[in-house]
Amino acid sequence: MGCGFAACRRPQAGNTERPNMPAELRIICVVVIDSFGMGALPDAADYGDEGAHTGAHQAAAVGGARWPLLSRWGLGNAAALRGDRIPGVPPAARPEASAGLMALRSPGKDTVTGHWELAGVVLNRPLRIFPPGPPSFPRDLLDAFRAEFDTSVLGDCAASGTEIIQRLGDEHCRTGHPIVYTSADSVVQIAAHEDVVPLERLYAMCAFMRERCDALQVGRVIARPFEGAAGEYRRTARRKDFAMRVPGETVMAPLRRAGVRTVAVGKIGDIFNNEGFDDIHPDKGNDACLGRLETLLRARFDRPAFVFVNLVDTDMVYGHRRDPRGYHDAVAVIDERLAALAALLRRDDRLIVTADHGCDPCHRGTDHTREYVPVLIYGPGHASTDLGIRPTLADLAQSLDAAFGADPLANGTAFRL
Repeated sequence: MGCGFAACRRPQAGNTERPNMPAELRIICVVVIDSFGMGALPDAADYGDEGAHTGAHQAAAVGGARWPLLSRWGLGNAAALRGDRIPGVPPAARPEASAGLMALRSPGKDTVTGHWELAGVVLNRPLRIFPPGPPSFPRDLLDAFRAEFDTSVLGDCAASGTEIIQRLGDEHCRTGHPIVYTSADSVVQIAAHEDVVPLERLYAMCAFMRERCDALQVGRVIARPFEGAAGEYRRTARRKDFAMRVPGETVMAPLRRAGVRTVAVGKIGDIFNNEGFDDIHPDKGNDACLGRLETLLRARFDRPAFVFVNLVDTDMVYGHRRDPRGYHDAVAVIDERLAALAALLRRDDRLIVTADHGCDPCHRGTDHTREYVPVLIYGPGHASTDLGIRPTLADLAQSLDAAFGADPLANGTAFRL
């Protein structure tokens, strides 16, 4: 499935002609509000996601969004590009940031696919999705796992992570067998109680599974430790992602060749196999990641820098659990923190807000939704423009390369930062 969107108002991916950019931008920060979708893509029905709109539906569910900074920056203007409206976020008469939408050109709707495309890698075939089961996984895969760790497994099905630990947690604690499950994403997840399976062993299980999942084209293997007692099990912050190696050159490679410092914050390092970054800060949760970004902006760098940040709570804590109030309030906190971060920017710095896919908390099911994502670009020296509807998330990667004067990538068309 390619783009093929009549709504796209920019050249197709692969056109690397670049507009004039400032010679040097000191710091560019890309903040991914995980799963903050902006309306169903034209092929969303192929994924069961027709009608999804993460931003608008959660805003409507709470009687109108209270995101003043995102409103001033032009989030409502971005929604209006498709004729949509976000309750409480009308289009700004004079938006303070450049605003637009980007379409996911790669097939799929998972975290890995979205982030890889943001970094310039467009997939031409989807990552492996396992059937709902049970069973979900190939028998030889689980047989090898059982033999290596001398254990059986529970689950072997598609499930909500919070639901399956409640359903199988007691049996897991009694037997010590890990809970192995999947979802609508390209993922193998292994859940274990921290008092039953030590973290080191859980991570070893995931590393073993990762090695065997490469040939199956599985995007991620995720360690899902949990704690608590019967009926009150809860996942901990010691999750760890084991991602497939990126099948192409990401934006980080030409940036580093151009002398730009590349910095990962949150789960970004895991998504890219900890490759391509000079500094990796594996902070957990939105508060810690935003705090890290503030620290980095205050400290500055000794050379131009690209900082890639993921804010996971909107997806993991609220989207998948279909909690529109929690989702809205988490975005409200992000909105407030972004205002403080924007005040730290110098003239040639940029703060870019985007997303990787949708996870509409008012949609059916508990999985991601295939949606457009916003792109908002703010900086003290930046003249805001209408970015239109971009045909691929890779336009952002191409724009970063152009802004830093790095070699162009194979995918995407640059816009002005």
